[in-house]
Amino acid sequence: MAIQKFVIQIPELQLEELARRLKTTIWPQYKESWSWERGSDKTYLNSLLQYWQDQYDWRKEEKALNEFNQFKCEIDGASIHFIHERGTGPNPIPLILTHGWPDSIVRYQKIIPMLTNPTKFGIASKLSFDVIIPSLPGFGFSTLSDSKECNNSIVADLWAKLMVDELGYDKFVASGGDIGSSVTRFLAANYPDKLIGIHLTDVGIIRDLLSASDQSNLTSDELAYKKDAQVWIAQEGGYMSLQSTKPLTLAYALSDSPIGLAAWIIEKFRSWSDCEGDISKTFTSDELLTNIMLYWFNNTSSTAANIYYENTHSLPTLKKVNVPLGVTLFPKDILLPPRSWVEKNYNVVKWEVMPSGGHFTAMEKPDLFVASLVKFVNSCNVKINE
Repeated sequence: MAIQKFVIQIPELQLEELARRLKTTIWPQYKESWSWERGSDKTYLNSLLQYWQDQYDWRKEEKALNEFNQFKCEIDGASIHFIHERGTGPNPIPLILTHGWPDSIVRYQKIIPMLTNPTKFGIASKLSFDVIIPSLPGFGFSTLSDSKECNNSIVADLWAKLMVDELGYDKFVASGGDIGSSVTRFLAANYPDKLIGIHLTDVGIIRDLLSASDQSNLTSDELAYKKDAQVWIAQEGGYMSLQSTKPLTLAYALSDSPIGLAAWIIEKFRSWSDCEGDISKTFTSDELLTNIMLYWFNNTSSTAANIYYENTHSLPTLKKVNVPLGVTLFPKDILLPPRSWVEKNYNVVKWEVMPSGGHFTAMEKPDLFVASLVKFVNSCNVKINE
Protein backbone atom coordinates (compact mmCIF):
# COMPACT_ATOMS: atom_id res chain seq x y z
CA MET A 1 0.00 0.00 0.00
CA ALA A 2 1.38 3.39 -0.99
CA ILE A 3 1.66 6.07 1.67
CA GLN A 4 -1.76 7.54 2.33
CA LYS A 5 -2.81 10.60 4.27
CA PHE A 6 -4.41 9.74 7.60
CA VAL A 7 -6.73 11.77 9.80
CA ILE A 8 -7.93 10.63 13.22
CA GLN A 9 -11.71 10.42 13.15
CA ILE A 10 -13.19 8.47 16.04
CA PRO A 11 -16.86 7.65 15.37
CA GLU A 12 -19.37 9.26 17.70
CA LEU A 13 -20.73 5.82 18.53
CA GLN A 14 -17.41 4.92 20.16
CA LEU A 15 -17.57 8.03 22.33
CA GLU A 16 -21.12 7.18 23.35
CA GLU A 17 -20.12 3.61 24.22
CA LEU A 18 -17.19 4.87 26.27
CA ALA A 19 -19.49 7.25 28.18
CA ARG A 20 -21.85 4.35 28.92
CA ARG A 21 -19.04 2.16 30.25
CA LEU A 22 -17.64 4.94 32.41
CA LYS A 23 -21.08 5.56 33.88
CA THR A 24 -21.51 1.88 34.79
CA THR A 25 -18.03 1.38 36.26
CA ILE A 26 -17.92 -1.42 38.84
CA TRP A 27 -15.32 -0.65 41.49
CA PRO A 28 -13.40 -3.38 43.33
CA GLN A 29 -13.73 -3.80 47.06
CA TYR A 30 -11.43 -1.26 48.65
CA LYS A 31 -10.27 -0.37 52.14
CA GLU A 32 -9.70 3.27 52.92
CA SER A 33 -6.26 2.41 54.30
CA TRP A 34 -5.15 1.07 50.90
CA SER A 35 -3.29 3.41 48.59
CA TRP A 36 -0.74 3.56 45.78
CA GLU A 37 1.63 1.02 47.29
CA ARG A 38 -0.92 -1.69 46.42
CA GLY A 39 -1.67 -0.34 42.93
CA SER A 40 -3.73 2.49 41.46
CA ASP A 41 -5.41 4.52 44.18
CA LYS A 42 -9.20 4.51 44.05
CA THR A 43 -9.59 8.09 45.28
CA TYR A 44 -7.40 9.38 42.46
CA LEU A 45 -9.06 7.15 39.85
CA ASN A 46 -12.50 8.27 40.95
CA SER A 47 -11.51 11.92 40.51
CA LEU A 48 -10.05 11.10 37.10
CA LEU A 49 -13.27 9.30 36.19
CA GLN A 50 -15.31 12.38 37.08
CA TYR A 51 -13.05 14.55 34.95
CA TRP A 52 -13.22 12.04 32.11
CA GLN A 53 -17.01 12.13 32.17
CA ASP A 54 -17.62 15.82 32.78
CA GLN A 55 -14.71 17.86 31.41
CA TYR A 56 -12.43 15.89 29.12
CA ASP A 57 -12.96 16.84 25.48
CA TRP A 58 -11.73 14.15 23.09
CA ARG A 59 -12.65 16.19 20.02
CA LYS A 60 -10.33 18.96 21.20
CA GLU A 61 -7.48 16.48 21.69
CA GLU A 62 -8.25 14.80 18.37
CA LYS A 63 -8.06 18.19 16.63
CA ALA A 64 -4.69 18.91 18.25
CA LEU A 65 -3.26 15.59 17.06
CA ASN A 66 -4.65 16.20 13.58
CA GLU A 67 -2.67 19.44 13.35
CA PHE A 68 0.30 17.20 12.57
CA ASN A 69 0.66 15.54 9.19
CA GLN A 70 -0.17 11.86 9.63
CA PHE A 71 0.04 8.94 7.24
CA LYS A 72 -0.34 5.19 6.96
CA CYS A 73 1.43 2.67 4.79
CA GLU A 74 1.74 -1.11 4.65
CA ILE A 75 5.15 -2.64 5.29
CA ASP A 76 5.60 -6.43 5.38
CA GLY A 77 1.91 -6.89 6.09
CA ALA A 78 1.78 -4.40 8.97
CA SER A 79 -0.21 -1.19 8.62
CA ILE A 80 2.01 1.53 10.07
CA HIS A 81 0.65 4.87 11.26
CA PHE A 82 3.11 7.72 11.61
CA ILE A 83 3.45 11.46 12.03
CA HIS A 84 5.76 13.12 9.49
CA GLU A 85 6.47 16.80 10.08
CA ARG A 86 9.13 18.46 7.94
CA GLY A 87 11.70 20.81 9.41
CA THR A 88 12.46 24.37 8.40
CA GLY A 89 15.42 25.31 6.23
CA PRO A 90 17.00 23.65 3.21
CA ASN A 91 18.53 20.58 4.87
CA PRO A 92 16.64 19.24 7.91
CA ILE A 93 17.96 16.07 9.53
CA PRO A 94 15.62 13.04 9.36
CA LEU A 95 14.79 11.87 12.88
CA ILE A 96 12.65 8.89 13.87
CA LEU A 97 11.34 8.82 17.45
CA THR A 98 10.08 5.54 18.93
CA HIS A 99 7.80 5.39 21.97
CA GLY A 100 7.22 2.50 24.37
CA TRP A 101 4.60 1.09 26.72
CA PRO A 102 2.34 2.31 28.28
CA ASP A 103 2.77 5.49 26.29
CA SER A 104 2.19 6.27 22.61
CA ILE A 105 2.89 8.98 20.05
CA VAL A 106 1.64 11.35 22.78
CA ARG A 107 5.06 10.84 24.42
CA TYR A 108 6.59 13.10 21.75
CA GLN A 109 3.68 15.39 20.91
CA LYS A 110 5.08 18.46 22.71
CA ILE A 111 8.48 18.37 21.05
CA ILE A 112 7.46 18.13 17.40
CA PRO A 113 7.40 21.91 16.77
CA MET A 114 10.54 22.32 18.88
CA LEU A 115 12.45 19.91 16.65
CA THR A 116 11.14 21.13 13.31
CA ASN A 117 12.13 24.71 14.21
CA PRO A 118 14.45 24.76 17.26
CA THR A 119 15.50 28.42 17.00
CA LYS A 120 11.87 29.50 17.34
CA PHE A 121 11.97 27.96 20.82
CA GLY A 122 15.25 29.53 21.85
CA ILE A 123 17.44 26.50 21.16
CA ALA A 124 20.77 27.70 19.80
CA SER A 125 21.31 25.47 16.79
CA LYS A 126 21.45 25.64 13.01
CA LEU A 127 19.84 22.21 12.94
CA SER A 128 16.25 21.41 12.22
CA PHE A 129 14.64 18.00 11.85
CA ASP A 130 12.18 16.13 9.72
CA VAL A 131 10.33 14.40 12.54
CA ILE A 132 8.89 10.92 12.01
CA ILE A 133 6.96 9.36 14.90
CA PRO A 134 5.44 5.95 14.14
CA SER A 135 3.01 4.11 16.36
CA LEU A 136 4.54 0.76 17.26
CA PRO A 137 2.80 -2.16 15.49
CA GLY A 138 -0.16 -3.14 17.64
CA PHE A 139 -0.22 0.29 19.34
CA GLY A 140 -2.43 3.23 18.48
CA PHE A 141 -3.42 3.26 14.82
CA SER A 142 -0.74 0.77 13.68
CA THR A 143 -1.82 -2.83 13.22
CA LEU A 144 0.18 -6.04 13.27
CA SER A 145 0.83 -8.28 10.30
CA ASP A 146 -1.57 -11.22 10.05
CA SER A 147 1.25 -13.55 9.04
CA LYS A 148 3.94 -13.00 11.67
CA GLU A 149 4.45 -11.76 15.20
CA CYS A 150 6.49 -8.68 16.03
CA ASN A 151 9.45 -8.21 18.37
CA ASN A 152 11.74 -5.18 18.72
CA SER A 153 14.16 -6.41 16.06
CA ILE A 154 11.33 -6.84 13.56
CA VAL A 155 10.09 -3.34 14.39
CA ALA A 156 13.59 -2.06 13.60
CA ASP A 157 13.32 -3.75 10.20
CA LEU A 158 9.97 -2.03 9.61
CA TRP A 159 11.39 1.35 10.63
CA ALA A 160 14.38 0.97 8.29
CA LYS A 161 12.02 0.22 5.40
CA LEU A 162 9.79 3.13 6.39
CA MET A 163 12.65 5.61 6.48
CA VAL A 164 14.60 4.39 3.45
CA ASP A 165 12.17 2.65 1.10
CA GLU A 166 8.99 4.59 1.82
CA LEU A 167 10.23 8.06 2.78
CA GLY A 168 13.43 8.05 0.73
CA TYR A 169 15.97 9.07 3.37
CA ASP A 170 19.53 7.83 2.81
CA LYS A 171 20.62 8.32 6.43
CA PHE A 172 18.83 9.39 9.58
CA VAL A 173 19.00 9.81 13.35
CA ALA A 174 16.98 7.53 15.62
CA SER A 175 15.93 8.17 19.21
CA GLY A 176 13.83 6.24 21.68
CA GLY A 177 13.08 5.21 25.23
CA ASP A 178 11.55 2.12 26.82
CA ILE A 179 10.64 -0.27 23.96
CA GLY A 180 11.81 2.54 21.69
CA SER A 181 15.31 2.26 23.15
CA SER A 182 15.56 -1.39 22.15
CA VAL A 183 14.12 -0.74 18.68
CA THR A 184 16.62 2.08 18.19
CA ARG A 185 19.55 -0.11 19.26
CA PHE A 186 18.48 -2.85 16.84
CA LEU A 187 18.28 -0.23 14.10
CA ALA A 188 21.87 0.78 14.81
CA ALA A 189 23.09 -2.82 15.03
CA ASN A 190 21.34 -4.08 11.89
CA TYR A 191 21.49 -0.95 9.68
CA PRO A 192 24.64 0.93 10.74
CA ASP A 193 25.18 2.41 7.28
CA LYS A 194 21.77 4.12 7.48
CA LEU A 195 22.25 5.73 10.90
CA ILE A 196 23.90 9.10 11.52
CA GLY A 197 23.63 8.38 15.24
CA ILE A 198 21.27 7.09 17.90
CA HIS A 199 19.99 8.88 20.98
CA LEU A 200 18.67 7.00 24.01
CA THR A 201 17.11 7.93 27.33
CA ASP A 202 17.69 4.41 28.69
CA VAL A 203 19.36 1.20 27.57
CA GLY A 204 16.68 -1.14 28.85
CA ILE A 205 17.23 -3.64 31.65
CA ILE A 206 20.82 -4.88 31.37
CA ARG A 207 20.33 -8.64 31.52
CA ASP A 208 24.07 -9.29 31.21
CA LEU A 209 24.66 -7.64 34.57
CA LEU A 210 21.67 -9.29 36.20
CA SER A 211 22.82 -12.76 35.14
CA ALA A 212 26.53 -12.24 35.82
CA SER A 213 27.68 -14.96 38.23
CA ASP A 214 31.30 -13.78 38.18
CA GLN A 215 31.20 -10.33 39.74
CA SER A 216 34.96 -9.88 40.06
CA ASN A 217 35.16 -7.82 36.87
CA LEU A 218 32.19 -5.58 37.62
CA THR A 219 32.73 -1.98 38.64
CA SER A 220 31.17 -0.60 41.80
CA ASP A 221 28.52 1.15 39.69
CA GLU A 222 27.74 -2.09 37.86
CA LEU A 223 27.41 -3.98 41.15
CA ALA A 224 25.09 -1.27 42.48
CA TYR A 225 23.01 -1.45 39.30
CA LYS A 226 22.73 -5.23 39.59
CA LYS A 227 21.42 -4.90 43.14
CA ASP A 228 19.02 -2.06 42.31
CA ALA A 229 17.69 -3.88 39.24
CA GLN A 230 16.98 -7.05 41.22
CA VAL A 231 15.03 -5.04 43.80
CA TRP A 232 13.13 -3.10 41.12
CA ILE A 233 12.12 -6.26 39.23
CA ALA A 234 10.93 -7.89 42.45
CA GLN A 235 8.90 -4.86 43.55
CA GLU A 236 7.81 -3.24 40.28
CA GLY A 237 8.23 -5.83 37.52
CA GLY A 238 4.93 -7.68 37.89
CA TYR A 239 3.48 -6.01 34.78
CA MET A 240 6.47 -7.18 32.77
CA SER A 241 6.21 -10.78 33.95
CA LEU A 242 2.49 -10.91 33.18
CA GLN A 243 2.76 -9.30 29.75
CA SER A 244 5.72 -11.53 28.90
CA THR A 245 3.90 -14.75 29.79
CA LYS A 246 0.10 -14.36 29.62
CA PRO A 247 -0.68 -11.07 27.84
CA LEU A 248 -3.99 -12.24 26.44
CA THR A 249 -5.47 -13.14 29.82
CA LEU A 250 -4.91 -9.59 31.03
CA ALA A 251 -6.23 -8.07 27.80
CA TYR A 252 -9.75 -9.44 28.27
CA ALA A 253 -10.17 -7.25 31.34
CA LEU A 254 -8.45 -4.16 29.92
CA SER A 255 -10.43 -4.32 26.67
CA ASP A 256 -13.73 -4.43 28.57
CA SER A 257 -13.22 -1.74 31.21
CA PRO A 258 -11.97 1.79 30.49
CA ILE A 259 -11.30 2.45 34.17
CA GLY A 260 -9.45 -0.87 34.36
CA LEU A 261 -7.29 0.18 31.41
CA ALA A 262 -6.70 3.56 33.04
CA ALA A 263 -5.69 1.91 36.31
CA TRP A 264 -3.16 -0.34 34.53
CA ILE A 265 -1.57 2.60 32.71
CA ILE A 266 -1.87 5.41 35.26
CA GLU A 267 -0.02 3.53 37.98
CA LYS A 268 3.06 3.36 35.74
CA PHE A 269 2.91 7.05 34.89
CA ARG A 270 2.92 7.83 38.60
CA SER A 271 5.59 5.30 39.58
CA TRP A 272 7.99 6.02 36.73
CA SER A 273 7.80 9.81 36.52
CA ASP A 274 9.40 12.59 38.53
CA CYS A 275 6.20 13.57 40.32
CA GLU A 276 7.07 12.93 44.00
CA GLY A 277 3.97 10.80 44.38
CA ASP A 278 1.59 13.43 43.00
CA ILE A 279 0.95 12.60 39.36
CA SER A 280 -0.79 15.94 38.77
CA LYS A 281 2.54 17.73 39.30
CA THR A 282 3.90 16.21 36.11
CA PHE A 283 0.96 15.41 33.82
CA THR A 284 -2.36 17.06 33.14
CA SER A 285 -5.47 14.91 33.17
CA ASP A 286 -5.87 15.66 29.45
CA GLU A 287 -2.40 14.27 28.67
CA LEU A 288 -3.02 11.10 30.62
CA LEU A 289 -6.47 10.50 29.18
CA THR A 290 -5.47 11.18 25.57
CA ASN A 291 -2.76 8.55 25.87
CA ILE A 292 -5.30 6.12 27.36
CA MET A 293 -7.81 6.91 24.63
CA LEU A 294 -5.38 5.77 21.92
CA TYR A 295 -5.30 2.36 23.60
CA TRP A 296 -9.06 2.28 24.21
CA PHE A 297 -10.38 3.40 20.83
CA ASN A 298 -8.05 1.06 18.95
CA ASN A 299 -8.56 -1.86 21.39
CA THR A 300 -4.81 -2.50 21.56
CA SER A 301 -4.45 -3.86 25.09
CA SER A 302 -3.66 -7.34 23.79
CA THR A 303 -1.46 -6.38 20.85
CA ALA A 304 0.53 -3.82 22.85
CA ALA A 305 1.16 -6.26 25.68
CA ASN A 306 2.03 -8.99 23.19
CA ILE A 307 5.30 -7.33 22.22
CA TYR A 308 6.58 -8.24 25.69
CA TYR A 309 5.74 -11.88 24.97
CA GLU A 310 7.51 -11.80 21.63
CA ASN A 311 10.56 -10.04 23.04
CA THR A 312 10.82 -12.74 25.71
CA HIS A 313 10.37 -15.66 23.32
CA SER A 314 11.82 -14.57 19.97
CA LEU A 315 14.08 -11.52 20.29
CA PRO A 316 17.55 -12.24 18.86
CA THR A 317 20.77 -11.26 20.61
CA LEU A 318 21.71 -7.67 19.91
CA LYS A 319 24.82 -7.35 17.77
CA LYS A 320 27.65 -4.95 18.51
CA VAL A 321 26.61 -1.33 18.10
CA ASN A 322 29.27 1.00 16.68
CA VAL A 323 27.00 3.84 15.57
CA PRO A 324 27.61 7.07 17.56
CA LEU A 325 25.43 7.08 20.68
CA GLY A 326 24.15 9.98 22.73
CA VAL A 327 22.72 9.17 26.17
CA THR A 328 20.42 11.55 28.01
CA LEU A 329 19.45 10.26 31.45
CA PHE A 330 16.64 11.61 33.59
CA PRO A 331 17.22 11.00 37.32
CA LYS A 332 13.80 9.54 38.19
CA ASP A 333 13.76 7.07 35.31
CA ILE A 334 13.29 3.39 36.16
CA LEU A 335 16.95 2.28 36.27
CA LEU A 336 19.92 4.46 35.41
CA PRO A 337 22.56 2.43 33.57
CA PRO A 338 26.18 2.42 34.76
CA ARG A 339 28.25 4.51 32.38
CA SER A 340 31.14 2.03 32.51
CA TRP A 341 28.98 -0.78 31.07
CA VAL A 342 27.43 1.41 28.37
CA GLU A 343 30.82 2.67 27.23
CA LYS A 344 32.15 -0.89 27.01
CA ASN A 345 29.28 -1.93 24.76
CA TYR A 346 28.45 1.18 22.71
CA ASN A 347 30.18 4.02 20.91
CA VAL A 348 29.24 6.76 23.39
CA VAL A 349 30.00 10.25 22.11
CA LYS A 350 27.69 12.22 24.42
CA TRP A 351 26.58 11.47 27.97
CA GLU A 352 24.33 13.86 29.86
CA VAL A 353 22.39 13.58 33.11
CA MET A 354 19.45 15.93 33.45
CA PRO A 355 18.62 17.73 36.71
CA SER A 356 15.05 16.41 36.79
CA GLY A 357 12.59 14.23 34.93
CA GLY A 358 11.55 10.60 34.76
CA HIS A 359 10.80 7.78 32.36
CA PHE A 360 8.38 9.68 30.10
CA THR A 361 11.15 12.02 29.13
CA ALA A 362 9.81 14.19 26.32
CA MET A 363 6.41 14.47 28.00
CA GLU A 364 7.88 15.49 31.34
CA LYS A 365 10.79 17.71 30.32
CA PRO A 366 10.45 18.60 26.64
CA ASP A 367 12.93 21.50 26.79
CA LEU A 368 15.66 19.39 28.39
CA PHE A 369 15.04 16.49 26.03
CA VAL A 370 15.22 18.59 22.86
CA ALA A 371 18.27 20.61 23.95
CA SER A 372 20.21 17.44 24.74
CA LEU A 373 19.16 15.70 21.53
CA VAL A 374 20.20 18.71 19.44
CA LYS A 375 23.58 18.86 21.18
CA PHE A 376 24.16 15.19 20.43
CA VAL A 377 23.29 15.50 16.75
CA ASN A 378 25.57 18.53 16.50
CA SER A 379 28.38 16.38 17.91
CA CYS A 380 27.88 13.86 15.07
CA ASN A 381 29.21 16.45 12.59
CA VAL A 382 26.35 16.03 10.15
CA LYS A 383 25.74 18.53 7.38
CA ILE A 384 23.61 21.33 8.79
CA ASN A 385 21.58 24.18 7.44
CA GLU A 386 23.55 27.21 6.34
